[in-house]
This record gives sequence, C-alpha cells and structure tokens, in this order.
Amino acid sequence: MGTLSKDQRQQLNAYSVYTDEPSTVLFRLDQLQDDSFLPDFMNLMYAISGVTSETTAISYFTKRYGMFIAMQFYMLSTYDEVWDSDVSSIHFGAREEFGRTALCIFIKENDWRIVDDSEREEVIAHILLTQCQEIIQQLRKITSVSPLMLWENIFGYMLWHFHTLLSNPATEDQARIDLDILEDDKVWSKFLKRSQFAKYTGGQHPSKLVNIPVRKTCCFSKDVPGWLQCGFCPLK
Repeated sequence: MGTLSKDQRQQLNAYSVYTDEPSTVLFRLDQLQDDSFLPDFMNLMYAISGVTSETTAISYFTKRYGMFIAMQFYMLSTYDEVWDSDVSSIHFGAREEFGRTALCIFIKENDWRIVDDSEREEVIAHILLTQCQEIIQQLRKITSVSPLMLWENIFGYMLWHFHTLLSNPATEDQARIDLDILEDDKVWSKFLKRSQFAKYTGGQHPSKLVNIPVRKTCCFSKDVPGWLQCGFCPLK
C-alpha cells in the first residue's frame, strides 16, 4: 500500500474520484449487492441526476461509476498501480462540479498498491468481475436496459485513456500489454465467452475510434440536465 503523488490525485479528481471524505456518504458500492437496497438506490439516482426515466438514471450512474473503472486502467498502465480493497470501501457522495451537484466516488489513498507483471492478467480479470460484471448483474435486476449499454458507458472513458496512453512513448508499451489482456477472451472467461472490450472496438486501434460513433447503444446523456449528447452516440 502506498501514497499517491500530487499528479495522481489530480488525475483522479479530474475523473470525479476523490481521496478525501465526502461530507455525506450516500451509499457504498457493496450495498448494491443487497437486493433490498436497490429501490433506495434508484430514488437516489433520480434525485441526484434530475431525471425521471429509469433507463437514464441507471445510465447516469454507470457513466459516473465508469470513470473510476477507467482510472483503474489508467493508473495500471501509467504507474503500475491498482486500487485494491473491498468494494465496501468505495463510497459515493455528492459534490458540486461545474455548477451542478454530481455523483462522485470517494476512496482511500492508501488502498492503492503496486502490481507485479506476473499478476497483471489476474488483476484485470478481478476488476472486470468484481467491479463491473457483478455490479451490472445487480443493476439488471431493476431495469430492462441492455447490459451492452452499461458496458459501453464504462468503455467510453477507457477508449480515450488507451488512445492517449498509446500515443505517449512513455506509456505506449505498458498500455499495449494491458490492452492486449483486456481484448483477450481468456480474461473474461469466468463470466463471458468473449471480450466485451474487443467487441466494442472491433479490434481496431483506439486512436482510430475516438472521433467516430463507436457505440452501438445510446447512453441518454442528452436527457440528463446539464449534459450534452455523447460524442460516441450512434444516433448522430
């Protein structure tokens, strides 16, 4: 376990991930694994997003939460570090961003650790299963929305990160290793037959996809007050 640098904290903050304590904890990620909490979760999402549509509220949550997942891969490729604690340590709170109240994630700074090359595949598989798939499965209990939309809400940020990391000679080699793992069916095999990220990109280099509507689903960001239409929207 280590201490993050100022640059690392600033990068996390830019993606609405904070290492201080929220003034009020709205809920913890592990609470989503309790079916009885799901109605309360939905009411919180309606209130903080300002929408009344179930689909849009679920999409709002996964786009906000997706920034944390994207930062996992950014920190892994850039610093060989990963957040490593129980999902109960992921707290959600509200903070004003750009003049509006937004859902943000709060974690402890000392829960990050160095990752050895030998465990890289295992670490990525763990993130995909415990921080993504298991949460998506729970959300599917309260919505008919396609799981593809929820995955794509996470992948949009990751695509941009891999574009920038692969464009930087200092991070290119490690980012390529992590991207290859992410696109390998084997790392997804505990819960899916093939890599959802490879399906999302079609195996193309991220830099070829950052300016085109790569999504297959609409995330409804255009329906959230204060948000604009997603740059990857297939409806454009």
